[in-house]
Amino acid sequence: MDYSQAALKVLCSELKSARQTPSQNSFTLGGILFQRAWLQGVLVHDDTLDCQFLDDGSDLIQLSLSPDLLNNNSNWFPGMYVMVVGCYFLRPANLPIIKVHKIVDLSASPDREAMWFLEVMEAYKLFYQPLIEEME
Repeated sequence: MDYSQAALKVLCSELKSARQTPSQNSFTLGGILFQRAWLQGVLVHDDTLDCQFLDDGSDLIQLSLSPDLLNNNSNWFPGMYVMVVGCYFLRPANLPIIKVHKIVDLSASPDREAMWFLEVMEAYKLFYQPLIEEME
């Protein structure tokens, strides 16, 4: 993992446009190289598949939480509003997955959800859009 590449602040639906690069571990989104994504949304548990998903209102993405995160001092319950940062992986014939290396419960701050959409827009305008326009 190349930590010199920033984790992109994105919506789950935007990750559908990500394309894998020749390097097995990197992706591009609008020409921006990335390995990790920074997302916020509501935790959803699928009892049938016994796995966690993040729903940010635009789409769902499956989460893979390490045993360390699962056994951490917090319990991760469906309905919690959380921030996750992790490696993005495409899997053939399945939903993409985020291998989470950081998760924070933001449920105590109800304004975080409304602010998240503004943060994503601000990151796009300040950082991603100039890079995309420069590449054109």
